[in-house]
Formats: sequence, structure tokens, C-alpha cells
Amino acid sequence: MSAFVIKGGRRISGSLRVQGSKNSVLPILAATVLTEGKSVIHNCPKLSDTDGTIKILKNLGCKVIREGSSIIVDSSNISSAEIPEKLMREMRSSVIFLGAILGRMNSAVISTPGGCEIGLRPIDLHLYAMKQLGVQVEENYGKLICSAPNGLKGKKITFSFPSVGATENAVLASVTAKGTTTIVNAAREPEIIDLCDFLNKCGGEIYGAGESVITVKGKEKLFPCEYSVICDRIACATYLIAGAVTGGDVVLENTNPVHLSAVLPLLEEAGCDINIRCRAIRLKAPRRLNRIDKIITQPYPGFPTDAQAPFTTLVCVAKGTSVIVENIFESRFKHIPELVRMGAKIRMEGRVAVIDGVERLYGAEVVSPDLRGGAALVLAGLCAEGETVVNNTKFIDRGYEDFEDNLSMLNADVKRKVN
Repeated sequence: MSAFVIKGGRRISGSLRVQGSKNSVLPILAATVLTEGKSVIHNCPKLSDTDGTIKILKNLGCKVIREGSSIIVDSSNISSAEIPEKLMREMRSSVIFLGAILGRMNSAVISTPGGCEIGLRPIDLHLYAMKQLGVQVEENYGKLICSAPNGLKGKKITFSFPSVGATENAVLASVTAKGTTTIVNAAREPEIIDLCDFLNKCGGEIYGAGESVITVKGKEKLFPCEYSVICDRIACATYLIAGAVTGGDVVLENTNPVHLSAVLPLLEEAGCDINIRCRAIRLKAPRRLNRIDKIITQPYPGFPTDAQAPFTTLVCVAKGTSVIVENIFESRFKHIPELVRMGAKIRMEGRVAVIDGVERLYGAEVVSPDLRGGAALVLAGLCAEGETVVNNTKFIDRGYEDFEDNLSMLNADVKRKVN
């Protein structure tokens, strides 16, 4: 177990290159299973979730080598279609392998995935999509045994909710299926586009990525390629908020401002000056932030649920009262009791939080409840008076590369303590 020890009150300033996207690299690495050769993926962040994905690839029979920020995957000789329960439990994103393994092997054996406990995230939509493509699913002592004895066949898949993971699995399974698949009410996130761009570069034929209807024309075979993952928009938002809550001046490089179209206006509403030049974003914050009237999480292109917790910290130290409505996950307010320990004034009712901004937070010993909630507590420590200890950093390490080092580069006083 380890903890971040933060001495607050220092102004975040300087420039930082933002890591590759966690939510892109995992499905893209899973997609290499379909290519039957050696793929080279660049801009891969060093995260515990990335390490978990590599373990799964190796367990399936792939040869994997990491060279700096690049990962080389040779999927020529896959020997297994099963992911052991231990590896599935390490991270919820492991379910993304389902579509890729089925697309390559016409069979797959998985169990219920693990990850952050931020609410119900059933894989019903994933299994629905597979069944539409001709997959038979049998549950046996906690294992899901999936098979397509007659091969995968393209069909219309209509989702009741634009699930990112289910959309990715549907794309992965259908890209080598016979015939054409139409995915209706598909997720529109940039990470969906990134995955489809990679598959198209491998010889796939996918249209409409980033729109609500995606069309996939199945190909008999895909080929390996060299590809670079997009930047991480949530990490970008987190570092911008670090600058905002400390009255700082920060420049982030290797960004895509278009992916932050729902985030940047809220930072401006809080009184921050945002300047965009090419792929760089500069934020200059006022001494005291303004309230944000209402933050409502929605599927992309709406405000991202992954940025909700960091923004909670921001409005905790803003002037006036702000309201946050969490529409995606019902248990994504677990960081709030920890913020209250630091002096925040927050009232909760169901999926709604009402925050009365205070002039300052105070250092305390807190526990990271999940990935984004943990990041929110680190941000709170940056602007708090005194010392803050954020325990349970394993969640934060799932999504932020060298978090304490990057913050230290931006003038923060953050150290990792191993208990």
C-alpha cells in the first residue's frame, strides 16, 4: 500500500506533455488480437491498467514488448480463448477483450470483471451485442462461456444506452464478421473514433465512428500496423483543474481541445482564462474561482462523468453555490465524504450534490475510493492548508501516469510514501 503526501498552498505553474489515453490504449491493445501479426502501438501510458492488459495479452499467447511509450504486440500465435478470473478481476476494462477474442477464435471464456466500484456497470449490453452477432452464451459457475459455432454474422445492433464498452465490443466482434453490422445508438466518445481508426488502418471497413450510427463491413482478415494513441482528455482536465484550484498558470501540450469542448467552457465560467494554440492549452486562474451554476454528466459530447470528481474539488473552493448532477453512475459520489473531512460544505441527495464553496480546505488523512475520486482528493490537497495524505493510490495509478512526478514538475509538493 502507498499514499500521496501533499503539502498544499503552492501555485501550479509550468508546462506538461499529457499522457496517452487510458480509455483508448486498452481497447486498441485488445484489438491487436485480431491482426494476426506484429503491431506497434505508440503513446501508451504507463499505468497499472496497461500492465493488466499486457498480462491478458500474454496469457492469450501474444508476445508483448514495451519500449518506452511504445508497446509491440505479436498476436501471430494465440493459443487460448480464456481470460483467467484473477486477471479479469484486476480491471473492469478486461471485458473489452470479449469481442476481440470472439472475432479471432469464435469462442471466449471470461468471468465478471473487476475495477473501481462506482456503481452498477453490468455487461448485459456487451452480451446482447454478441448474441445479435450469433454468439451463444452459457453461464457456468461464474464463468461466461461464449461460442459462435457458425461464425460471427453481421446484424443490426440497437443499444438502449450509448455504452462505450459495449460499442467497442460490438465493433471488435463485427469487424471480421461475415456481412455488415449496423450499430444504432452507439457511443460517440473520441476513444471510439480512435479504436475505429486503428482497425481501419489494419484493413477494417468502419464508417460513422463518432456518430450515433456506426456501420461495419466485415473483413475476412486484418493486418498489423503502427499506430499512435490519442491524448488523455480526462488527465488533461485533471491537470487544468490543478492549475485552477491553486490560482495557477499551466500549459498542457499534446492535447486535443475539441475533445474538451464540454470542459473548457466550465473552466471559463469559473473565471479561468483559457488560451488554445494548436495542440496546446494554457490556463490562467484567478485568485478565487467563481461558482459553476450546474454540472450535469452526460454521454459524449456532454460533460464526462470521469471529470465529475475533479470538478467537485474545483467548486468546493469557488465563490457561491454550485450543483452537480451525476447521470451516468449512481455511486460516483464516494469522494464527497472525504472532501467533507477536509472542510468542504456539500449536501447530497441521490444523484445530486449541492456544494457551498469555502475559502479554503484543510489538510487531512483521506482514502481514495476510486480512480477519479482519488484524483479529486489529490487536487484538494494541492489547494488545502497544511498536509494531506491520500491513501489507496492503487486506484489513481490505474489512470494517471507518474502522477506525483508530473505534479511536482508543475511546482506541487507531492511525494509517494510506501506504507
